[in-house]
Amino acid sequence: MDFNDTPEEAAFRAEVRTFLDSVATRKSDPQDSWDKNLKNEAEGIEIAKKWQHTLHENGWACLHWPKEYGGRAASQIERVIWDQEEGQYLVPKGFFMIGLGMAGPTIMTYGNDEQKARHLPTLASSEKIWCQLFSEPVAGSDLAGIRTKSEKDGDDWIINGQKIWTSGAHYSDWGILVTRSDATVAKHKGMTYFMVDMKSPGVEVRPIKQITGGSGFNEVFFTDVRIPDSQRLGAVGDGWNVALATLMNERVAVGERKGGDVLELIELAKNVNINGKPAIEDGAVRAKLAKWYTEFSGLKFTRFRSISAMSRGEVPGPENSIGKLVGAAKSQDMAEFAMMLMDRAGMINDKEIAPFSAMFQQTFMQSPSGRIAGGTDEILRNVVAERVLGLPQEPRSDKGMPYNEIPTGTMK
Repeated sequence: MDFNDTPEEAAFRAEVRTFLDSVATRKSDPQDSWDKNLKNEAEGIEIAKKWQHTLHENGWACLHWPKEYGGRAASQIERVIWDQEEGQYLVPKGFFMIGLGMAGPTIMTYGNDEQKARHLPTLASSEKIWCQLFSEPVAGSDLAGIRTKSEKDGDDWIINGQKIWTSGAHYSDWGILVTRSDATVAKHKGMTYFMVDMKSPGVEVRPIKQITGGSGFNEVFFTDVRIPDSQRLGAVGDGWNVALATLMNERVAVGERKGGDVLELIELAKNVNINGKPAIEDGAVRAKLAKWYTEFSGLKFTRFRSISAMSRGEVPGPENSIGKLVGAAKSQDMAEFAMMLMDRAGMINDKEIAPFSAMFQQTFMQSPSGRIAGGTDEILRNVVAERVLGLPQEPRSDKGMPYNEIPTGTMK
């Protein structure tokens, strides 16, 4: 493990800082947020599009894309450096992650020349925002268990079904969509992948109100939605492999973590009292903080190992599932403990008056979803067990079985 930049990496980091200093405002506090004073989401999208346009004009919008598609052909470690440096500035993030990080690379791999020419420029320039239409209510963590049907009709496909937990669907222009095109073959072999215009007739987006007050997730319903075959990515029935390419491009979060962690929790424990003394002096509190600090350090050094591997040109393996598996549970446990330390003040979810700008209150409400998004705890334990520890795979009773013969997943 090498924590230092190589001379080339140091030069790249300096170039990134010079650019960001010229176009953005550096945070005065690590917990500052670009959206702190936003009036509404529409204003945030407008600001994000202007920022993305600035990046595009200066050659920083598509860091990891090949040069022929307008990118810089940046290495994985250069992407990490960019994320680390950009995280120190008050700039919008998130709206274009799916398009630039997942849809774009998938189109590069499976799209034809016409599809690339149509979609990649508008992705890079921030003209279009994309979402990912994968998860379904019945399929759960099993992507191959989807039921949304695609049926061929001349040169078009007719789509019927439902997706859920679709981030940003309510403001997206396009989406990447995986469907069930053949229920008579094994579930992994009967899937077909499309690009869909989210303004197509028959597409209905219903925002899901979250406990945090936001509505970033959505249900999306497809009722006789007509998609031309020219919007298909990959071969008919090869949607599973195209979907895997999308998921492989989903970036591992190795940069600086946002939100409250053990260091903030330690500061909180110094400023609240138990039995008339600072909570940090209580033995039980110190034991919990020590446990979480150990996990915090373990995750940090695991992340450093990933960064070192990428710096050597290696691709980090499934061991990165450990970070999400441990980190999500740790985040939930710490937020709950912080709420307890704050006593009745823990009920105040007002950024203006709550400790740490209500960071722990927000984490308390958001953290359960973190144990589902990006792979449930159960799925990740299987990944670690089978692909890291080399344990035998779980028995699968539906292996090789036609999808419409699976008792819990029949098509109607």
